[in-house]
Amino acid sequence: MSSQPAAATRPWTAPVADGKVSATVTLPGSKSVTNRAIILAAQAAGESRIGAPLRSRDTDLMVAALRQLGTEVREDQQSDGWLVRPAPLRGPADIDCGLAGTVMRFLPPLVATGAGRIRFDGDPAARRRPMGEILRALRALGADLEGDGLPFVLQGTGSLRGGEVTIDASASSQFISGLLLSGASFERGLTVHHDGRSVPSLPHIAMTIDLLRRHGVPVDDSEPNTWHVDPGPIGPWTQTIEPDLSNATVPLAAAAVTGGTVSVLHWPELTTQPGDEFRDIVQRMGATVSLTAGVLRVTGPDRLQGIDIDLHGASELTPTVAALAAMAEGPSHLRGIGHIRGHETDRLAALEQNLRAVGVDAGSDDDALHIVPPSGSLHGAAWAAFADHRIATAGAIIGLRVPGIVVDEIDCTAKTFPDFGTFWAGLLDGDRPGTGWSS
Repeated sequence: MSSQPAAATRPWTAPVADGKVSATVTLPGSKSVTNRAIILAAQAAGESRIGAPLRSRDTDLMVAALRQLGTEVREDQQSDGWLVRPAPLRGPADIDCGLAGTVMRFLPPLVATGAGRIRFDGDPAARRRPMGEILRALRALGADLEGDGLPFVLQGTGSLRGGEVTIDASASSQFISGLLLSGASFERGLTVHHDGRSVPSLPHIAMTIDLLRRHGVPVDDSEPNTWHVDPGPIGPWTQTIEPDLSNATVPLAAAAVTGGTVSVLHWPELTTQPGDEFRDIVQRMGATVSLTAGVLRVTGPDRLQGIDIDLHGASELTPTVAALAAMAEGPSHLRGIGHIRGHETDRLAALEQNLRAVGVDAGSDDDALHIVPPSGSLHGAAWAAFADHRIATAGAIIGLRVPGIVVDEIDCTAKTFPDFGTFWAGLLDGDRPGTGWSS
């Protein structure tokens, strides 16, 4: 099994906008919703249709893993997506998690209900991502596991006892989501108690609960820091995946920093995606925002304003917001984000290093990033992506106004934003579509 990233390292000079960026874009499905939907479909009582899913490295890894274990996933022209037919999960298998938190944390609880020896591993950087809590939880629920992080081996017996477990999910909401997504398939169902500091990214747990309920799984979340699902069947699912709103913030940021206007089509009126919070964030920074008939439109101001904000619930937006703050007027303080040190890379350290390289006075503490733009202009520099898709796209945003930003590894964006370089060039061109994306 390969433990190397799928894409080769390729330096990329970020293009500079020669004026206001104005475009209308259509984005593919949410990674977070897509990989949750696949996990649920693999347990369903019948065939599910997943329309317009995100096709990226993270979702490709999830599909490949389930196919290895016996689930049938085939192309569906009717929905431009997949038809998923469940089957008993069975090893032996070697699962490549890549750098995908949704694969390494969502799949093991489901695999624990299957049979055979299944080994999990991923990219070298994935081995540094927090995994201990969910593996300890699975042992407590009856799983036979070797290892406390990637790589680890799960020996399935064909079922998992389940029951009640207490974990500390302060490092990642995915620990709770990963357990809940398969809890209905455990013999005794599942009750999860969180004991620790506040859980980050709570909208992602709300997303998990919403999808479970759509599949006919009742979830009791009436008690704070406790979630319960009864054992029982999971219904088949036929639905189109929402656009990825976190990815959408990147082209919207292009409008914000250049004073242009970018519209994103098919923006949902109601959603559990944390990316929806960007509407309020960018408006607080001075942009004009409107949502009408499913079209979100952002128009940038003459000058963005700094912001003091708690991003604990939408921490995946930190790199984009940090890029905006670097080009704003006045300091910014992005708080409640200490847990993102355990994401694809230590995102606070990565942003601090890169922002300092281009002339920003940036510093971090245990739980926040502090950004003070210079009185003069930013300057070009090497921008280290650290194999992290969101750090790479933050560099692209800076590069719109700062010549000479060279991102050392743009292809890592394939994790959730396929063909990003082509898309970005088309966005700036105004009428040249990117592959799989339109602008």
